[in-house]
Amino acid sequence: MVTTWPRDFPGLGTGASYLARTIGEMSGGRLTVKVYGGNELVPPFEVFDAVQRGTAEMGHGGAYYWKGKIPASLYFSGVPFSMTASEMMGWFYYGGGMELYHEAYAPFGVIPYPAGSSGTQMGGWFNKEINSVEDLKGLKMRIPGFGGEVLKQIGGTPVNIPGAELFTALQSGTIDATEWVGPMNDLAFGLFRAAKYYYYPGWHEPGTSLEATINAEAFAALPEDLQAIVVTACKAANLDMLAECEAKNGQALQSLLKEHQVELRPFPDEVMAELKRVSLEVIDRQAAKDEMSRRVWDSLQAYMEQVRPWTEIGSQYFVNRR
Repeated sequence: MVTTWPRDFPGLGTGASYLARTIGEMSGGRLTVKVYGGNELVPPFEVFDAVQRGTAEMGHGGAYYWKGKIPASLYFSGVPFSMTASEMMGWFYYGGGMELYHEAYAPFGVIPYPAGSSGTQMGGWFNKEINSVEDLKGLKMRIPGFGGEVLKQIGGTPVNIPGAELFTALQSGTIDATEWVGPMNDLAFGLFRAAKYYYYPGWHEPGTSLEATINAEAFAALPEDLQAIVVTACKAANLDMLAECEAKNGQALQSLLKEHQVELRPFPDEVMAELKRVSLEVIDRQAAKDEMSRRVWDSLQAYMEQVRPWTEIGSQYFVNRR
């Protein structure tokens, strides 16, 4: 398994290791998976190619990294102002998302599965205050996926660089801002040493799903019981990463605020409103360009409309009042 993350990086790298370990344990050692961190076997952004070629039988990363090959992959990771992690899981497993996911990747000989979730991410680290939309114009920021396209339309410059390079890029001024994941991961990278302001919420990735990719020929060569173990282990890894992020983000946030005196800021309402408006334009425009993107976006929208009333009177209403 090749990954886009540093080996055993909290949450993301450990999630890949958890998946590999679980496959080995469930199979009684009949199927073993060796994990390579980013750049150990292939560069982080060549994970998909390595799995497609068969250089590696599995990969672990984020679907939006492959938008140049599969435009619809953007919709399987994080869609701005859309679904939370639990809603995304419902869509994948019971709302038709998994079938579309497999169909989109099938022409490349790759089978994808959700294999981790960060939950709602943070808005990012900035070296200046964001008081208006004007403050985003001209900003050079590491932000992938739809979020990057939104920033570009507003007047900023999106940059996509591997996580391991973020601190140096931010500290040197190569970029002005970066989003990464959440407090647990951001603390581990020491991003608080390179930027002053920590903004929320992660409007661009409200419930990001990470993925395991599997070479289709290698998967077909496995007996059915081992295939079932791989699929079940991916589902277990999906849940385990979300649980770890939920448990440790709170601890890490307290460390950032109390030990490192990070300045925590919400994006102003004016900025959030404009980001939402532009996000919908960008998402709709992508759906109009590509048939698979349109089908996936239609499915996502239909599912959101189905679950929205329950979310509003269930978890959302409760959390706002507890």
